[in-house]
Amino acid sequence: MNADRSDRIPTNLIVGFLGSGKTTAIMKLLDQRPPGERWSVLLNEFGVVSIDHALVDSDQEGVAVEELGGGCACCTLAFQFQPLLRRFIQCTKPDRLILEPSGASHPAKVVDMLRCSRLSESVDLRNIISLIDPKDCEDVRWRESAVFQDQIQLADIVVLNWTDNRDRELIDRCREWVESFRPPKQLILETSFGVIDSELLDRPFDTLRFPMFADAHPLPEQKPAELPVLSQVSEGGHQHNDPDRSGTAADNPRQPAPGRPVRFQNDDAEFDACGWIFHIDDIFDRDELLDLLGYVHPIVRLKGVFRCDDEWWTINRAKDGTSYAPTAYRRDSRLEIILDCKTSGWEEFESKLLECLTT
Repeated sequence: MNADRSDRIPTNLIVGFLGSGKTTAIMKLLDQRPPGERWSVLLNEFGVVSIDHALVDSDQEGVAVEELGGGCACCTLAFQFQPLLRRFIQCTKPDRLILEPSGASHPAKVVDMLRCSRLSESVDLRNIISLIDPKDCEDVRWRESAVFQDQIQLADIVVLNWTDNRDRELIDRCREWVESFRPPKQLILETSFGVIDSELLDRPFDTLRFPMFADAHPLPEQKPAELPVLSQVSEGGHQHNDPDRSGTAADNPRQPAPGRPVRFQNDDAEFDACGWIFHIDDIFDRDELLDLLGYVHPIVRLKGVFRCDDEWWTINRAKDGTSYAPTAYRRDSRLEIILDCKTSGWEEFESKLLECLTT
C-alpha cells in the first residue's frame, strides 16, 4: 500500500524532444526554489559524455544533481534507473524531485517505474510538463515519430517554447496540433527561454470534468434494435441510479477509489452517454476488457484509455470500426460511450467493467 501522500516527495517529470529546452527550463525552475527547500534533479542523457550535468548548477545550496547517461531510462538503462533513484533519494532527502528523461526516450515507462511498489512509497508524482519547439511540429520525421507523440500524450501540461524565435503562424499550427490530442491536455502555454512558473509543478486539475471527446453529437443513421449488454429503457420508462455512484460531470466532485470508479451521465432527447473515471491503481485484464468493449453494440461512439496488466491501451470505436493501440497516457483509466437511444443498463455494464480488473 502506498504511503500517505504527505509523506512522499513531490516529483515532476520535465519531458520533451531533443533540443526543446528541458535543461534550461529546469535551471529556471531552480531559480524559483523556495528558500530552505532541498531539490534533487536526476538527468538522463542518451549520450555517454555528460553535458547537461555540467550546465545545471549543482553548487547551489540545497540543490543536488545526479546523472544517468549512456542510454534511455525507459529501456537500456531501466535496470539501473530504479536503484539509482532510490539511492539518490536516500542520500539527498529532497523536498522536491525533478526528473528529466532523455529527449529520445518514451517517458511513459519511467512513469510506470515510479508507480511500482518500491518507488511509489517515496514518490508523489505531480504534473508532467512537456516542452515543444514549434519548429519540430513542421518536420514530418519528428511529428509522426512515436517518441515525439508519446511525450505530448503523456504530459499534463504542454509548453510551447522558443516562441520568441518562431513565426506566429507556426506557433498557432503547433498549438492546433497539440489541441487535437485525445484526451486533451490540461493546459497549453507559450514561453521563451524555457521560463516556466514553478506554480505549474503542483497546479491541481479537476480531472472529473475532463471530457474524453467533444464530438458527441453525430447524427444517428437508425435506431438500434437491441443492445446485448446495455438494455434499453422503454418509452416512458425511468432509469434508476445509485445517487452515490453517478451524476453529471458538472455536479459530481467525488474522486474515484480503487475498484470504485466515478460514473456520470450526459443525455438529451436523442442521445444517451455515460462515462467512467477509474482510480490510477485499477489495472485491467486487457483481453477480457477488449472482448467486453468489442461486444457492446450497436453504439454511436466508444472511446477509452485503460491501464492494463501489460501496457496502457486506447480503444476507439465509431459504429462498426474499432481500433486498439498502446498509449503514453498515464493519468487514469477512463471510458465514454454514446448511444442514440435510452438505456437502463449503465449500472450493469459498470459491473462487467469491474469484473475485468486484475486488482
